[in-house]
Amino acid sequence: MGSYSPMSGFPVSSPIPLSPVNQGRARRRRISPQAGRALEILGHSIEYLTDEFVHAGGSLSAHNAQLEAVQLLMAVNRQVYFACPEIPSMSERWHALVHREHREAASSS
Repeated sequence: MGSYSPMSGFPVSSPIPLSPVNQGRARRRRISPQAGRALEILGHSIEYLTDEFVHAGGSLSAHNAQLEAVQLLMAVNRQVYFACPEIPSMSERWHALVHREHREAASSS
């Protein structure tokens, strides 16, 4: 991976491609206080730079440093978020419980 960001040691690398998550359904994630704080700081930074860009009347050119900074912050934001573990759905928890009970019953026989 790349270097580490000053925000709590989260790895920073090039933007990651987004793929469909679980057939288009978004999954909830367990966000630690550390990751939550990093997401909060990143969100404020993205909002601030975007507002500054709009108020300055910036143009949407391919090599605009301000836009590149916003894109970098957005990529880091996604990396921090996707590094958080997914919360199993009720169905997944139910299946895990049923399979565990079957394994326990089989091993006690």
